[in-house]
Amino acid sequence: MVGSSHEALHRIFQKDPALLTRALQRVLHVPFPEPREIAALNIDLTEIEPVERRVDTLLRAETDEGTYLLVVESQGKVDERKRGSWPYYLSYLYEKYRCEPVLIVITQSSATERWASRPIRLGFPGWESLTVRPLVLGPDNVPVIADERQAEKDVPLAVLSAMTHGRGPRAAAILESLAAALRTIDPDSAAVFVQFVDSCLVDAQAKQMWRDLMTAIQYFWRHPLAEQVREEGVEQGRVQDRQEMTLRILEWRGIPVPDSIRERVMHCSDLDQLEVWAQRAVHASQATELFAEE
Repeated sequence: MVGSSHEALHRIFQKDPALLTRALQRVLHVPFPEPREIAALNIDLTEIEPVERRVDTLLRAETDEGTYLLVVESQGKVDERKRGSWPYYLSYLYEKYRCEPVLIVITQSSATERWASRPIRLGFPGWESLTVRPLVLGPDNVPVIADERQAEKDVPLAVLSAMTHGRGPRAAAILESLAAALRTIDPDSAAVFVQFVDSCLVDAQAKQMWRDLMTAIQYFWRHPLAEQVREEGVEQGRVQDRQEMTLRILEWRGIPVPDSIRERVMHCSDLDQLEVWAQRAVHASQATELFAEE
């Protein structure tokens, strides 16, 4: 399963390659020709030299105007090393496939979006030998889709909206609209999109909101992400039971429990540590003895 926002941000285009060209046309207003066919290619750009170089996602788009290579890079933060690697990717791919490469960067950060949008110019100022102009999709230009009907018209674009805007005051409307729209597509595709969104939500409240919404969608619980959610829920239940048991033992024995002790116990998520504290609670004469050896 997808384990990070970095992976999800570019792999959504492997799931729905046509989304990438729609994003170029509708979001960035780039007059990219309508593809007849899009195929995924090998992302490994390593040569004989022992230097590993990989793009995140590489697609080949066949259009009436020619064949293009769509190079998709997921970028979490500013990284000046890309001034060297991105031009390398494009030059190598052109030499290997003899097709025009197009660099698309996707990010969840406005600061990274502004940085990545700046052209990379190599050579003498005013007479550059090479100029790279990335096309960047991010929170400043990907549309906020917070309307259910709008989400249903283009579910993958609504997924991309949730992945880039899934935080802040509009998160609830975005996620609720997407949850409703997912019911209109086939369950297998919806389950994959559910995972992409879950991986990209960095705000804990938004992630929990998303998982709560997904409990109403039965096919979600057949997806590997559902098993992870269930395991996390069981683990959290064990932790909570142990926390409450430790405090109850002290209370049953008539031992006062100051707020500082209660907060420390309730903030501990280590089951082994909580077990030690519960055993100490059986013999303690005061609450502070829970932490006597610490």
